[in-house]
Amino acid sequence: MNKDTRIQKIQEIIDRDQNRTDLLNQEIMWEKKLESKKVFNIPLEYLIYNKYNGRILSRTKSLEKQNQIIDVESDNGRSIIEKLLWDSKEDRNKKTEASIKEFGQQKVGIITRDGVIIDGNRRAMLLNRVDRLGVFKAIVLPVTLEENPIEIERLETSYQMGEDEKLGYNPIEKYLKAKQIFDKLIPKISEKDAIKSIADWMGERESTVKEYLDVINKMDEYLQYLEYDGIYTQLDGREDQFLSLTKWLDNFYGENSKRAFDGYKDDDVDDLKTIAFDYLRFRNEYDGKEFRNLAEGNSDKHFFGDKKIWKSFSSKHYEIINSLPKEADVDFNSNNLTKHLNSRDKIFFENSKLGQENSAFLENLNDHKYNIGYNKAGDEPEKLIKRASQTFDAIKTNHKAFSQPEIQNLVEELGEKVFATLIKKSPLRILNYIISQLESIDFDKVPENEIEEIKLKAKEISKICYPIYK
Repeated sequence: MNKDTRIQKIQEIIDRDQNRTDLLNQEIMWEKKLESKKVFNIPLEYLIYNKYNGRILSRTKSLEKQNQIIDVESDNGRSIIEKLLWDSKEDRNKKTEASIKEFGQQKVGIITRDGVIIDGNRRAMLLNRVDRLGVFKAIVLPVTLEENPIEIERLETSYQMGEDEKLGYNPIEKYLKAKQIFDKLIPKISEKDAIKSIADWMGERESTVKEYLDVINKMDEYLQYLEYDGIYTQLDGREDQFLSLTKWLDNFYGENSKRAFDGYKDDDVDDLKTIAFDYLRFRNEYDGKEFRNLAEGNSDKHFFGDKKIWKSFSSKHYEIINSLPKEADVDFNSNNLTKHLNSRDKIFFENSKLGQENSAFLENLNDHKYNIGYNKAGDEPEKLIKRASQTFDAIKTNHKAFSQPEIQNLVEELGEKVFATLIKKSPLRILNYIISQLESIDFDKVPENEIEEIKLKAKEISKICYPIYK
């Protein structure tokens, strides 16, 4: 059914039932006035879904990025929207569907005069599942979507983003919705007035709307960084991390934050953003709370608060990145782009294991997380020394890997650090230790090929000890 036919059919119902006293009346805010409007029973077949409604906005935009045309007037387009609406909150949809079967439609919807559903897309989808020949109880606006897009946007947002409704939304949708409205308003009014309008429509504070717009900008940057522009489905499960990252960047840019290391530059903040994007990419492979180690809280609680730790961490990160194989190009013609991109991200993570059991990215994060802990316990030497001793005890020194030169070099380096501190604090302890070690050597079991060299070392020790004794 085309647009003109829908307008005609819907108008016929309005003309026929306008004076019926058994139909409900409901008040809505329309063009800044509270108006009482009659609720009509509109056959479902006269209606079309709004593919840009707030519940599935990220999904439809992602599909259209793949050059998929969603023609809501076609059977195929309708099926796509119905599946997206059903999948958006399947558990809640099942409960509502059961309620509709028992009690019918309980909440009135809103449509334009050409049958576009402004409020109630999910309800209409469920009614269609129950009976496609049924009716939809709705207020009919006196305009089409094209005739007054801003007022319809206001009305739709006020209804869809109310506190009760927002609970049923994918978290990413509110950011996209704010951006969509902002882009429509900004050519007509100032940025300040646009934010105020969005706040009024969404039932939020202006500061919250500003945050929404900041966060969606970071989300867009992230997608562009990965060459996933417009594929908003790749943001699922990452809202908390984007909120944190946005806060960090707003705080650090300008080079005057007390929560960053002394002398940091905006270039360092750029590195933080890039590295955060990489960790966001394989978000599902680790506890999301670990993300906070990058820059959350006061300077003593995160990597970016300590210059030595940050330089070590970021250098190692880029070293890992440079060791990874070149990634395949994104295939935007994939039959299932979400699956394709998830697979691409998974391969990126698997490659970061570099032939080992664990990802080098996560190893890097864990290694430097311990450094933060050591910094905090720096004035508690007993605790740290016990921890170091326990860690060394846990090493399987009989394992063949322990004999590898690079491992032995690390052991030697560790020993030198221990001896260096003892020499400074207590030379007597060093001498006692040397004597006990010399006494523990069983010279009867010394390999023959080492005897002559041992004699030379003994003379050298004697030579060193003589001046000490004197």
